[in-house]
Amino acid sequence: MTPALPVLDPCTRNSVSSRSRQASLSTPAVIVGADADGLGIARSLGRAGVPIILADSDARRPGMHSRYACPFVLSAMSGPGLIDGLLELRTRLDERPVLFMTSDLQVRTVSKCQERLAEAFHIRLPDDYCVCELLDKRGFQQVAERYGFPVPRTMTVREEKDFVNFAELQFPAVIKPPSKEYFKAPRAITVSSREQAEAVCRTILPDVPELILQEWIEGSESDIYFCLQYRGEGGVTVSSFTGRKLRCWPPQTGSTASCISAPEMEHELGRRTKAFFDKTGFVGMCSMEYKQDQRTGKFFMIEPTVGRTDWQEEVASLNGVNIPLAAYRYELGLPPSPTPKVRGPLVWKYPPSYWRSTLVSFRGLRPAGVRAGSGPRGQPAELFALRHDRHGQRDAVGGRLPRRAVPPAGHR
Repeated sequence: MTPALPVLDPCTRNSVSSRSRQASLSTPAVIVGADADGLGIARSLGRAGVPIILADSDARRPGMHSRYACPFVLSAMSGPGLIDGLLELRTRLDERPVLFMTSDLQVRTVSKCQERLAEAFHIRLPDDYCVCELLDKRGFQQVAERYGFPVPRTMTVREEKDFVNFAELQFPAVIKPPSKEYFKAPRAITVSSREQAEAVCRTILPDVPELILQEWIEGSESDIYFCLQYRGEGGVTVSSFTGRKLRCWPPQTGSTASCISAPEMEHELGRRTKAFFDKTGFVGMCSMEYKQDQRTGKFFMIEPTVGRTDWQEEVASLNGVNIPLAAYRYELGLPPSPTPKVRGPLVWKYPPSYWRSTLVSFRGLRPAGVRAGSGPRGQPAELFALRHDRHGQRDAVGGRLPRRAVPPAGHR
């Protein structure tokens, strides 16, 4: 019989109180993807005493060195190799673990194999049609328009004859691929005119089958909000958190470089997010990104994230809303954990992107929209964030080195 995979016990390095919590949290959490997203989930769960396995095809990824997790090497991060690797991992565990995913490709793969994985892992997803529809920007656009949710006007571009439709849009606009699986297409390119849009599309279309052209919503990076949720059986809201971006990289259209909580918008955006996912019947991990039009104050839905945690998930945990832990406890039938008191608001920052964003900004190091004195004890929020990040990096790479990674299935 294959021996059980040893799980790194965080309680051996934590307080007596964490050791008592561990007694009721013996079921492992398996996190697929050991980048900054996976590392954030590991810290959110690990600090609560949850045993964690971080699975990735690259043993050098940051999360594979977390003090909170035991690494497991997969042969692939999507497709049949991912499913086979997860099932191999399950044979080494004594309990049915809770599965967390960090990329759309993982979600697409697991969604199509829900029946194979249902007995091996705790997974909450709707049917595959719903997942695929929301993973595609065109599908999301159609769903939002069908139910009357505010979204920017958008059109699909497949060939030059579609350029005639550009007259229906107002510029500036943004060009992006309909799916994150189109790796050859830039994430997003802003264009100021119809002529520029045509030139950009001519350049990209030979490499991808289609593009999305979407009207630009006027506003800065700090006008971008997000609502992170975990939805249980029947769409019940298990946990919800609303935040606001401060910086992006690349500027305006890129991933989050820094963000903060936005409790003043939780009621409004939490309600809208729940209403959208209620209409679609989605359950499990999800989020919605919004942008507020500076001219009118109106919020537009930009894009959802479904089936996985979002890049900035850890900011919720830092501000007292631990969504991964809430999901873990819900799926195991455990009562919700008490909400911790947080001196905040606290800023989450991804250092590589954050520092790049400051190099092209004339705003200095202070994130947009955050005033000095908004941090704990009157300290600037951004300075507190830097100290927290240094501590977070010790969690990632400065603790005990991981045990020898388990080899991929079929390569003992």
